[in-house]
Amino acid sequence: MNVFGVVLDLLFPPKCPFCRRVVDGAAICEACEKSLPWTKEEEGLYTGADGLFCAAPLIYEGTARDALLRLKFYGADHLAQPLGELLAQCAAERFSGEFDAVTWVPVGPKRLKKRGYDQASLLAESACRLWNTAPERLLVKIGDNPAQSGLADAAARRANVLGMYQIAPGAQVAGRRILLIDDICTTGSTLSECVRTLRSGGAERVVCAAVARTRSERETPCVAQEH
Repeated sequence: MNVFGVVLDLLFPPKCPFCRRVVDGAAICEACEKSLPWTKEEEGLYTGADGLFCAAPLIYEGTARDALLRLKFYGADHLAQPLGELLAQCAAERFSGEFDAVTWVPVGPKRLKKRGYDQASLLAESACRLWNTAPERLLVKIGDNPAQSGLADAAARRANVLGMYQIAPGAQVAGRRILLIDDICTTGSTLSECVRTLRSGGAERVVCAAVARTRSERETPCVAQEH
């Protein structure tokens, strides 16, 4: 028995990441499990024209949106564990046997300093704990571009992230099949740029997963809004 863990649970009982109600043994309360905006079969996996594959268990709205905003902007880094577990389940269902390494879309140096953590890295760590492995730092972001969420035009989003990512020093990418993890998905620009960078480093295959994606009238690929 982990006595320290038991004491922590008594002092700070685990809560549902979405409604914040205390839960007993489950990561998500029963009410939220029934009411969350889960992606339907056709929404859960997108294949882009550039070969981008992105899976997400949730639509970015309602309580799912609130939880991700708290994780991303309000210091609620503890939410990475339950949200990462949801992402892991989705990725395992969609991409079982298709990847042998896990990495994440990194934030830029200024945002990392401001937040104190990289939310996508925490999600990757949470997912990997379920698989008894660890994520690898394969990418670095070399600057701090304007937030993608402030750009409505797809061409502007692509230009905003072009050349912003590089293979991390010493990273082994060539010949590997990689799962690339992020938090929120919208238009596809950031994930596509990261996938392009990994492929240029010799990756055999790159698939992507995020906690949630935006709902749109027409299908679009997925990408994080801000890094």
